Amino acid sequence: MANQLGPTAALSAYLRDNSLREDSVLRELREATAELPAGSAMQVMPEEGQLLTLLAGLTPARRILEVGTFTGYSTLCLARALAPGGRLVTCDITDRWPRFGAGHWRRAGVADLIDVRVGDARDTLKELLAEEGPGTYDFVFIDADKEGYADYYELALTLVGDSGLIVVDNTLFFGRVVDPEAQDADTVAIRAFNTRVRDDPRVEISMLPMADGITLIRRKR
Repeated sequence: MANQLGPTAALSAYLRDNSLREDSVLRELREATAELPAGSAMQVMPEEGQLLTLLAGLTPARRILEVGTFTGYSTLCLARALAPGGRLVTCDITDRWPRFGAGHWRRAGVADLIDVRVGDARDTLKELLAEEGPGTYDFVFIDADKEGYADYYELALTLVGDSGLIVVDNTLFFGRVVDPEAQDADTVAIRAFNTRVRDDPRVEISMLPMADGITLIRRKR
């Protein structure tokens, strides 16, 4: 990473001007979310949402699993990438935030493709495994409580197929992962998760210094 350009404000603006294709539905959902307490911090960047659409489309994904819905910006991005006949299951601890974004899903014409599961995501993923069996998902996006990442990862590895992809958000966690003074539970959990994945012989990985850190994970064939 020694020769990378730093993300100056001017360069970030150039990147957005020359790559982002955020339509009015996504933009309005992002702007509405930004008005919520901590809304901007909890929502994925529009560039990340666009990357999720691209990656899921490359899979290609008929079955997508999302752990952590919030107001559904990333949900909408992923639903748009579904292959014909596809389905997206998204998990959140409360139905408050998915309901916030549901109107935008309807406007985008993807609401009928989205199955919202409310409750502890560990329980939801175990239920999906019992209902559908291992290897039934093509794409998994994890963006939820950080202390749960290790559990979500292990369950996702079982649920995803051999050619599937797991994408994990916030793996640089506001840069706190390199701050020795940062010993809060979330930062400690992200550090432990990153080490766990780095040392896992079952997978191939790439950590991207984009947004708040994005890690791509694929089971070794």
